[in-house]
Amino acid sequence: MIDNILFGHMPYLFIVTAVVGTIYRYVANRYTWSSLSSQFLENKSLFYGSFPWHYGIIIILLGHIIGIITPGSILAWNSVPLRLYILEISGLSLGILAFIGLLVLVYRRLTDSRVKAVTSSWDVLLLIVLLIQVATGLANATMYRWGSNWYAASAVPWIWSILTLNPRVDYIATLPLITKVHIFNALIFIGLIPFTRLVHFLAFIGPIKYLFRPWQVVRWYNRDTQTENIVQYK
Repeated sequence: MIDNILFGHMPYLFIVTAVVGTIYRYVANRYTWSSLSSQFLENKSLFYGSFPWHYGIIIILLGHIIGIITPGSILAWNSVPLRLYILEISGLSLGILAFIGLLVLVYRRLTDSRVKAVTSSWDVLLLIVLLIQVATGLANATMYRWGSNWYAASAVPWIWSILTLNPRVDYIATLPLITKVHIFNALIFIGLIPFTRLVHFLAFIGPIKYLFRPWQVVRWYNRDTQTENIVQYK
């Protein structure tokens, strides 16, 4: 019963929230579509956190997406033990890299007074969700072997059943509790997109519009020379 609610009905609530909320935010306040960078406030620890976090999590996400699109290729790759070991060790290493980077970013946000001053409750909630997601992912990788196999064989069919409006909870009903937490937390992550800085990942149309937008004129007055400077830039 609980599995049916959490993995049969709730996914649609989170997906609808993400889609409708994102569209509303773009229409009502599109200028908030930003990562709200705090680099100008403090840069050193940001670099040491952002670099491992982004490289680790992006590659992991790409691996998850490949598994969703072509699960057969994952199972075929894993049919050779050596390749299976390489994939599992690589995934675990990238997860550790992302976790270390995330811890640095959390430390920076909680200890630097200037960064802390611009931290919203949504930022705190997002960090908690990300910590849970990465921690449960690492727990799955270390406690239960060959996660890439059960992901392709169990989680991916469940995902496709959700997308085709025919939820098959039985695919993941027998998975370990920590795995279910990892999956459900990913749904929460999706639902948070419209309300947090996560929305900047969807701003892919920005670079395209940049190529065609008109020139902007910037004027400033130089008090020393009593002159006005005018610069045009894209």
